[in-house]
Amino acid sequence: MASSMSNADVPKESGKSMCACMSCKLVKTYAQFVDRGCENCEWLHMEGDGTRVTDCTTVNFTGLIAIVDPAASWSAKWQHASKLKPGCYALDVQGAVPEHVDDLIHDRRRHYR
Repeated sequence: MASSMSNADVPKESGKSMCACMSCKLVKTYAQFVDRGCENCEWLHMEGDGTRVTDCTTVNFTGLIAIVDPAASWSAKWQHASKLKPGCYALDVQGAVPEHVDDLIHDRRRHYR
């Protein structure tokens, strides 16, 4: 079953270098977020901006789930990720984002946590 949907980057390292997007819970390394941004939340403009990556991601997350086919996956539906790109996602994120980022997330009718 071929899919035309592109995949999000998969974390190339594990441990303390991983962080999760506060909006969609995508998990990658800090360097991957700086290099490519968040494939689901391009409107957060993280690509190439380390400060923005720090503002929009957290290292405080629990659990990790790999979603290969979001539209068909019951676990993606359970995580409200059925419209996101295939990739690795945190089950839960903790933390707070700066007010200007919070406004962007709410403007997109998204809720983090």
